[in-house]
Amino acid sequence: MFDPLSQRYASKRYPLYAGRAMVNCSMPQASAAGLQTMLKGGNAFDAAIAAAAALTVVEPTSNGIGADAFCIAWSAKEHRLVGLNASGPAPLGLSIERVIEDGNAVDGHMPRFGWTPVTVPGAPAAWAALHDRFAKLTFAQDLAPAIDYARNGYPCNPNLSLLWSRGPARYAATHAPEVFDEWFSTFTKDGRTPQPGDIITLPNHANTLEKIADTHAEAMYTGELAKAIDAASRASGGYIRYEDLARFKPEWVDPISVNYRGYDVCEIPPNGQGIVALIALNILKNFAFDAKDVALTYHRQIEAIKIAFGCAFDSVTDPDDTDVDYGKFLTPEFGIEQAARIGDTAEVRTTSTPSNSGTVYMCCADDEGNMVSYIQSNFMGFGSGIVIPNTGIALQNRGYDFSLDPSRPNALKPGKRSYHTIIPGFLMKDGDPVGPFGVMGGYMQPQGHVQVAMNYIDFGLDPQQALDAPRWRWDDHNNVRVEDRFDTSIALELQRRGHHMLMSMDLSDFGRGQMIVSPAPGVLIGGTESRTDSNISCL
Repeated sequence: MFDPLSQRYASKRYPLYAGRAMVNCSMPQASAAGLQTMLKGGNAFDAAIAAAAALTVVEPTSNGIGADAFCIAWSAKEHRLVGLNASGPAPLGLSIERVIEDGNAVDGHMPRFGWTPVTVPGAPAAWAALHDRFAKLTFAQDLAPAIDYARNGYPCNPNLSLLWSRGPARYAATHAPEVFDEWFSTFTKDGRTPQPGDIITLPNHANTLEKIADTHAEAMYTGELAKAIDAASRASGGYIRYEDLARFKPEWVDPISVNYRGYDVCEIPPNGQGIVALIALNILKNFAFDAKDVALTYHRQIEAIKIAFGCAFDSVTDPDDTDVDYGKFLTPEFGIEQAARIGDTAEVRTTSTPSNSGTVYMCCADDEGNMVSYIQSNFMGFGSGIVIPNTGIALQNRGYDFSLDPSRPNALKPGKRSYHTIIPGFLMKDGDPVGPFGVMGGYMQPQGHVQVAMNYIDFGLDPQQALDAPRWRWDDHNNVRVEDRFDTSIALELQRRGHHMLMSMDLSDFGRGQMIVSPAPGVLIGGTESRTDSNISCL
């Protein structure tokens, strides 16, 4: 039998063209779920809800019902670009003092797993908010494909199997593995994770999604599921309570942007880290890039990203808890000033060390002109490892990014939202939508946004090639990882410029992206990630 993860030969993907509908997801079942809703008379927003709900079932390795979500969308009806921030806050009962007093700090930091880093899940509320404002079908119709996958099963895809296999060791190695018993019960069979081709059924997910569908997500925040989360938290020493869930509402926001060579690159404002991509592009637009595959291009990109992260690590947090004027980072004067700091050699721009995480991104478009850029995440793989008994709800561990140093901008406070890694992107030109794009993968995301946007805008690559091009990833200090397809001669020259270069064989290090552009009415051109099990469904 063949090994589907053994890729001996390079394969090619071409951009796909469509006129009526397009749904791009990291899992084929999710793309199909979105297309199903449009075939039933739904629009791109119905498709986004259907695909997002399906992804909690068909890619639980990166997101779940207990995830957070962000969205940027072009509404044809309102003729405007809108943003939705559905990131949940820390529980009201969680504080720096409480974490330390309860002995839950790890080397002065928030723990990665368990109840302590759990924040309020925002994804189901995001689905409901998008549905209320934009959708055409019923909420139950939008969630029907996800429920069907959960109850009746789907075959495990190769990269899904690989990511799933990393879960057991992660949770078994903790100091109190018994709190993860429900995770093992839900996501393994006798400790075994799914292999490619295994049929996966998640009956508890199906029941929970039905309750969310029947109550327009209220079961998750004021009903039966909220009470179950509260009970499990109280029984196991957690901090989240019914009141935390009941008071949560997603927030409609205006996207922020930078004009880059005639295109407006748009992101969700802080507490999201999309501003990192915008700061970097605001710097890079001061250089002329005559060629993509030369060391100087990569050097300037890397240095700009390091400067941008330095700004973000020192400022980005819940906007309700800071008086920072984020707009100052996006002024032409700031970009010019920072571009002047980039010389011929690498420099350490920040000593903060980003962490790894997992996310799902999808985008879709319809023949009405609606376009949706949507992302949701449990943060690190399956998240906190906490699964609410008999529900399939895997809670995120977004609170890990909080600082326990009260002097830091992202210091933990009750009811505060953390610095958030997940970011959907969107391109505009002269006030009109070009299309959605995004790259998942924790702190790789703004780095991926910069690379994909420049591939499309500066170097004229189509959406598929813009995604397929070999990527680099800044890790910390002057440490940079590149893919095994990255030009060795360029890597060596970057090494001579002072970058500490490392080649990685793990494709998941470099994010997973999707992109749709519409160059003319009635024409959709899509690219999807070749580094994972991605798929485009289109008409």
